[in-house]
Amino acid sequence: MTPSLNRDHLVALVDAHLAGLDDATVVALLHQVQPALPELGLREFHTGAEALHGVAWRGTATVFPQPPGMAAAWDADLLREIGAATASEQRAKHAADPVENSLNVWAPVVNAQRHPLWGRNEEGYSEDPHVTAECAIAYASGLRGDHPVFWKTVPTLKHLLAYNNELDRCTSSSNLPPRVLHEYDLPAFTEPVAAGVIGGVMAAYNLVNGRPAHTSQELYGALREHAPDLVAVSDAYAPTNLTEAERAFATPAESHAAAILAGLDSFTDRDADSSHTIGAITAALEQGLLSMADVRMAARRLLLMRALTGELTPGADPYRDIPADAIDTPGHRELARRSVSAQVVILDNDGVLPLPTRGQLGVFGPQADVVRHDWYSGTPPYMSTIADAAAETHEVLRHDGADRVILRSPHTGLPLTRAADGVLVADELRPDADNVLAFTDWGAGAWTILHDASGFLVRGSDNGMVHVDSTRPGGWVAHEVFGRHVHADGTWSLQHLGSRRWLRTESWGGLVSATADTLEGADRFAVEVVSGGVDEVARLAAGCDTVLVAVGNDPHINGRETADRPYLHLPPAQQELWAAARGAQPAAVLTIVSSYPYSLEGVADGAGAIVWTSHGGQELGHGLLDVLDGRVEPTGRVAQTWWADEAHIGDIFDYDIIGSAMTWWYSPHRPLYPLGHGLTYGEVRYDAVEVMAGAAAAAVTVTNVGGRVAHELVQVYAVNEDPRIGRRLLGHARVTVEPGARERVEVPLRPDRLLIWEPVAAAFAPAATPWRVVAAPSAGLDGPSVALEAPLGEERVHQLPLQAWHAPLWRDVVGVPTGLLAGTAYRARRGDGELTWPHVEPLPGELRLLVRADKGAGGEIVVSAGGRSVTVSPEPAREGEWHEVAVASPAPGATALTVRLHGTTAVAEVRTG
Repeated sequence: MTPSLNRDHLVALVDAHLAGLDDATVVALLHQVQPALPELGLREFHTGAEALHGVAWRGTATVFPQPPGMAAAWDADLLREIGAATASEQRAKHAADPVENSLNVWAPVVNAQRHPLWGRNEEGYSEDPHVTAECAIAYASGLRGDHPVFWKTVPTLKHLLAYNNELDRCTSSSNLPPRVLHEYDLPAFTEPVAAGVIGGVMAAYNLVNGRPAHTSQELYGALREHAPDLVAVSDAYAPTNLTEAERAFATPAESHAAAILAGLDSFTDRDADSSHTIGAITAALEQGLLSMADVRMAARRLLLMRALTGELTPGADPYRDIPADAIDTPGHRELARRSVSAQVVILDNDGVLPLPTRGQLGVFGPQADVVRHDWYSGTPPYMSTIADAAAETHEVLRHDGADRVILRSPHTGLPLTRAADGVLVADELRPDADNVLAFTDWGAGAWTILHDASGFLVRGSDNGMVHVDSTRPGGWVAHEVFGRHVHADGTWSLQHLGSRRWLRTESWGGLVSATADTLEGADRFAVEVVSGGVDEVARLAAGCDTVLVAVGNDPHINGRETADRPYLHLPPAQQELWAAARGAQPAAVLTIVSSYPYSLEGVADGAGAIVWTSHGGQELGHGLLDVLDGRVEPTGRVAQTWWADEAHIGDIFDYDIIGSAMTWWYSPHRPLYPLGHGLTYGEVRYDAVEVMAGAAAAAVTVTNVGGRVAHELVQVYAVNEDPRIGRRLLGHARVTVEPGARERVEVPLRPDRLLIWEPVAAAFAPAATPWRVVAAPSAGLDGPSVALEAPLGEERVHQLPLQAWHAPLWRDVVGVPTGLLAGTAYRARRGDGELTWPHVEPLPGELRLLVRADKGAGGEIVVSAGGRSVTVSPEPAREGEWHEVAVASPAPGATALTVRLHGTTAVAEVRTG
């Protein structure tokens, strides 16, 4: 083999190797841990390595900002650099251990951030699917590398599709009418795949329109239209869910056969134990549920993915010389700091920023002196906190805002403290300073407890032991989180939330354990308050010239994988801390370090400034202070709406964003901070917008009316007069404007975003209503506008038979499957739904409905036309069986039709009689 190999050579090599493998070996390749193939020179292989914002779970690696922060940079070149650095470090890990460190990386996550309470919001880029796609293309370009044939790593998109809730994530069904599916949820997947920078996709845990995403032929097919060799992997343990939690299939043989026939290639299930996967596929073959040709097709895609990373031709791999020590390089450290600065967003500024160069600076709050990790973070080689970074250039006072107390056992009166072996005890007499516990309230009843003298967090465990040895909340279950119950007499009882058991002192030796099953069995600890966090912050703030109050979330508490956020507002304890600091020193900056947006009603008023950053990784402090000091101009803009009120965000389980008027595309509510919002240290005025012929670009004139250079993100939006079509971001461009200068900026546009999905034609088409183009600093649309001269689509006249799934208007309906792998119908969402065709060919005298009525339930269908209605009550047939029912047309010759659904009866089609 020579370095001049092309893709065709690799395909031929894969086909030759695959033909030489026996059936049993090929079946084994479909498990996440593939056996070694010494005859091909291949080691054991594992699909999947986490690389969301740097290499994760594999020891020390450079940690970059979380994806919401990367998106807030609005800088494709920067994201490409981050992706390239991550790929280099993954290659370095692979060089150290090629078996455990796969080159198939499971990133990026491209689920659009439809709902801000989603626990995994920290993994996504943007509420806007096209912004998400832009970020994914940039990051994945770096992960993939720039060689025309070989891939540095193979990026895998997560999670196909419509996955934005953690509660019931394995059993809930996301309802997506065709327009929502094709206009909102799919583009973030199809655009990166079409760009040629994605090698795989992971299916989501949830169902989509009643069908498990893992067995949806239509979803895999939509992506493979652009990349036929795209590898499809399951999420962890999702294959087992098909027969257990979801109960979608009776046997593993049936579920695995359906998944393979739908397009799934690799089963991530039961870790290294492949026996279940192999047994299920073998049984499916023996039962004739699928063919060996289907299995070999899946294996072929998996082997080709490995070939693209150079496994079959190691001498030709252009990335083979990346050494094992290419971790935490000086260049990656510099990139990490620069990436933090790029994503810092100045939300509001009343002249407090940039920070003064002199005077005493207070840095207070639970984010002041810590860099927090999330579930998909790597282990940073070092950490720059906000307070430490500030102390490099300012005189700093710091405080975490926690309440400090001494708790005493109700049995002995001895204080709770850390024993020499790291467990929590109440049996030693020590100076009071050794017994102080700092309690931090994260909201929704979740607290962390820090032993002040050691700096370690209290940690529970599944076996009831309580240790004082943790440096941060972490793990699949965050054992460092506790609940606190205050009794009427002022004593406290503590509950370890990981095990749901209460703390008590053992009868011998003073050991404190989490072994009480009920509050009644819990110890009631006497409380001695050493200092109150709010009071201390107010006292310290009064002596400062400026204060930063650093609040936000811990990514392992109250919102993460498996747990959605409890509410949108800032936790009350943090609001109280902010109010105390601001009351003592009006030159106060609310500094939010978080994985997601907040509503700030009643909090933002009177702030000297409000700043947001994601959890930025190892250079959080340096990167943030670079912007706050003015050493780096603020260029970050939010990529997700910050709503003013939680009532404006909609139901987390409602994925029909058109029908429910959700997200900035459709919502009638004005946000607190719209998509694209962020301030510069200059002041930019938008003067005019002109759209070029064909809407391929817009010329936007802006003026810097401030006294400082402005780094502006010029944005161009389109607004349709039909609220069910809504708004779109057409393009954006960076410009630097000197004080007093006027610039004419040419912004490339994406006119394809003006098209809407036409289900009958199964294609995008122009809207039938006109658009207006607006140039503005955000989706708040405060800027000049112009009517768009563009051809309009025509109102379609629908011909019978009418597919329910293609109804142009719908209300309160959910999708249900009509077939095993493909096909969708509708039933009412809450017992009362509606489908409307406003323009149909003249109706005949009789109609026939294809329906399914659930056994023992059913309901009514009301057919309306020409001001008249006819009701039919289909009899339940055999479970899952579709059948026809006849109904007289309410108005023969009418040219509009409405079908109302009541109860659980589903309708798939309206036919002629």
